[in-house]
Amino acid sequence: MNDAVRVLVVEDEALIVGFVEDALSDGGFEACSVHSGEEAMSTFRYGREGCRVLLTDVNLGDGISGWELAQQIREITPGFPVVYMTSASAPDWQSQGVEGSVLIQKPFAPAQLTAAVSQLLESGASPA
Repeated sequence: MNDAVRVLVVEDEALIVGFVEDALSDGGFEACSVHSGEEAMSTFRYGREGCRVLLTDVNLGDGISGWELAQQIREITPGFPVVYMTSASAPDWQSQGVEGSVLIQKPFAPAQLTAAVSQLLESGASPA
């Protein structure tokens, strides 16, 4: 496979990480998984050439939330593609989510996940 698009996956539940990694891989993407918003920020800052999309859970335990993480990444790279995953926080998306983002509700099918990532990449939301 030629250069797969790398997706920065932020999810604190190991079972979901495995599911998401498999779904992305099957869709032709490469997952770069971390378990907290803080880890995601350092991965983004120091390895951001590698990752072209943020796929984040909204509720990430004790640290920064997926909402905050996406806002911080957008401050560094405006227009960076963001996909949120959540089971309970969907109603907050309009007020908390960054502009042009996509939200998928858990549980979701692998095809929904890869379609959301592909849709963002095709819509021309390209990182600087």
